[in-house]
Amino acid sequence: MLSRSAERIYWLARYIERTENIARLVNVHMNLLMDLPKGVEMSWRQLILINASEQIFYEKYNVANERNITRFLLADDTYQGSLLSSLTAARENIRTSRDLLPDEAWEQVNEMHLFAKKNLETVANRRHRVIFLNEILKGCQRFTGLLSGYMSHNDPYAFIRLGRNIERADMTSRILDLASLLLSESRSDEVRQYETILWMNVLKALNALLMYRQQKHSRVNGDDVLNFLLKDQNLPRSISCCISEISECITKLPNNGDIPTKISELQNYAQTINTKETTQAQLRGILDDLQNKLGGLHNEITNKWFLIITE
Repeated sequence: MLSRSAERIYWLARYIERTENIARLVNVHMNLLMDLPKGVEMSWRQLILINASEQIFYEKYNVANERNITRFLLADDTYQGSLLSSLTAARENIRTSRDLLPDEAWEQVNEMHLFAKKNLETVANRRHRVIFLNEILKGCQRFTGLLSGYMSHNDPYAFIRLGRNIERADMTSRILDLASLLLSESRSDEVRQYETILWMNVLKALNALLMYRQQKHSRVNGDDVLNFLLKDQNLPRSISCCISEISECITKLPNNGDIPTKISELQNYAQTINTKETTQAQLRGILDDLQNKLGGLHNEITNKWFLIITE
């Protein structure tokens, strides 16, 4: 398998996962704000904080309101992290990798891209935005199901799983980083009053509310949510489960060097995080460090398999 082909399908998986993450975040956040009174200090600005894109946003827009932020995250083709940019990049990567993937996968990504370009102007309207986002979410899930059901689970599929789970773990860590603000001792009385709803929103953003309830059988609370999304080995979007998936893929790939050892160290790091014995500031530092380690893992994968120079 050519290194450039491996890189393309790795990034294809990352871009599709990123598209789904953005769609889910905007959809869930929109529903949350409709459930909360205006006095609770939650705003659309939270979404650009999650994506670490505040500086880029304010270079383009003056006001962080619903219209500007949804336009920025969904339809701004000059912002590389937007839904449209992610879908465009995914389409280009799969277009140049069609010999490795089922035809239905290309058709699915192409249809999503055409749908997005045709309907992006409707996202300013909330009702139309819900329809748009739900269609994108269904498309991303169909794509994942197509590959799982139609594609041989060989080296190309391993690179797809690698990309998907690194992107997924990164997004989960970012959501938890922002959610950790809910543990701050300085949080307002309004936030404390609606804390359960806010933690439920965190679970919904990762499609994990039902699984949490099945496992915990108790009221939603911050420490349990954090530990569930950090350490649970069975929840697909928990950080530990993503790292286990990455480890399984790396083990199957040739010439993996010492990467399995580094992944094992990363898994141990995630499992030893104790949310009950850390302050809110310490927890944010730990989550930032976890994001850096995931970035380091991406660099290891890039250096091992993608930056191969041939004579």
